[in-house]
Amino acid sequence: MNRPVATESFQALATQLVAEHLKVVYAYALRLTGSAHEAEDLTQETFLRACQHLHQLRQPQRARVWLLAIVRNCYLQQCRLRSQEREIPQADWSQWPQEEPQEGPWDWERLQEALNELPQGHRVVLLMYYFEQLSYCQIAQELKIPVGTVMSRLSRAKARLRKILLQRDPALAK
Repeated sequence: MNRPVATESFQALATQLVAEHLKVVYAYALRLTGSAHEAEDLTQETFLRACQHLHQLRQPQRARVWLLAIVRNCYLQQCRLRSQEREIPQADWSQWPQEEPQEGPWDWERLQEALNELPQGHRVVLLMYYFEQLSYCQIAQELKIPVGTVMSRLSRAKARLRKILLQRDPALAK
């Protein structure tokens, strides 16, 4: 039995999305959740939703941005369902993608611990700005909040993150 060409094309595109973007989607999910197990679940949910809505991907060259938005939206939806902030479990750093830069003063475990201490709203804005590389306006539009709120959350998140990291390792101030 021959499958329709559209189905083969769909499967090829879905397979290509996973092959090209699995590591970055998982890395972002891990940063958001702080847990390898939750990041795996979030990654699976992201690709499931992406496949369900593949027809909405109008610009395949922007698939990475589209997928990261799906990760974030899935994460925020899960947080809303939990209806209260909770302590995020310690990350399993053995699962971190190998292409993450290893040089420099960063201790990725310490950074994740510091990120976990940030309020969810601040952590999400910080990761959208630095990980997704979205502008203030894009973040405001995605989260449906004013640009001024994005700016203040980002500023507070950076200040708090800096304070937490410096308290744990004063040598970083040098």
